[in-house]
Amino acid sequence: MTSVRLAAAQLAPVFLDRDRTVDKAVSAIAEAGRNGARLIAFPETWIPGYPLWMYGAAGWDDRRAKRLYARLQANSVTVGDDATVRLCEAARRAGTIVVMGINERDGDYSRGTLYNSLLYISAEGEVMGVRRKLMPTHAERMLWGQGDGSALQVYDTPIGRVGGAICWEHWMPLNRFAMHAKGEQIHVAAWPTMPPIHHLASQHYAFEGRCFVLCVGSYFRRSDVPADFEMPEAFDVAAQYGDGGDELIFGGTGIIGPDSRWIAGPVAGREEIVYADADLSMIGDEQQAFDAVGHYNRPDVFRLTVDERPVRHVDWLRPPAVVAAEEPVAAPEDGALDAQ
Repeated sequence: MTSVRLAAAQLAPVFLDRDRTVDKAVSAIAEAGRNGARLIAFPETWIPGYPLWMYGAAGWDDRRAKRLYARLQANSVTVGDDATVRLCEAARRAGTIVVMGINERDGDYSRGTLYNSLLYISAEGEVMGVRRKLMPTHAERMLWGQGDGSALQVYDTPIGRVGGAICWEHWMPLNRFAMHAKGEQIHVAAWPTMPPIHHLASQHYAFEGRCFVLCVGSYFRRSDVPADFEMPEAFDVAAQYGDGGDELIFGGTGIIGPDSRWIAGPVAGREEIVYADADLSMIGDEQQAFDAVGHYNRPDVFRLTVDERPVRHVDWLRPPAVVAAEEPVAAPEDGALDAQ
């Protein structure tokens, strides 16, 4: 297969409502499948929304921020939960790979920590894996834990090798090089929104990695904020990402070829699923001049070591099991030794 239709979903989540956001995702996945998309990608932490309030909630005792965190936690995704099952069923019905940005609650260590994650689901409706953001940026560190090297995965699929990274991970040179070395052909660049600097990072990634990049972000309006939302004091989310009016997050979604040029979009200022037909043979064309982990690398000069082992929070050191005592051996009968 050399040509594949890709889709990037620039949609507004149903903010802080996991189940209704999943409803919207199921509908978008079905639409993408009907339109022939073999992969659909969603923005950073799209379920149940990017927590913009954190940039104005640095106080230890900001009661509103604490309540918002609890609400975000309650509406986050635990891989394997009902929300995951519904997404998997939608992917299977549509025959479409899904890369979904989620606020993830760790099912193994459910002690309160959330992660900024990408959930990968196959077209057969199976979870392929999860990438947790390696380095939450700035105020994000108040809300999300750090991922580890096990997140640096690229998945073999019928449409090519699929990987992704989240937001400012695209500025981490060693992360980029590690992902390029995995042989990505289709890369999901998940952002909350895309000002020019984020477009630059995504286009650079496509050029450096010689891969197709789905540069995907949300669209979100003040009218999308729930009526009972408690904004932390002295903070207006529009000052961060939007136009100062109803628009809070403006999008900027598009799809980029391995020569860094846009093949669809970018689209801003509205909800839209952006589509593009990607000719994977372009990757080989572009690698003639530049292959970052091949002929344009100097492994005799530069070496990168990546630890892919999952980091355990606790190593439980327990005493060895008690070995059962052997049954006593019966004494030989009289004359048995002499017979030997």
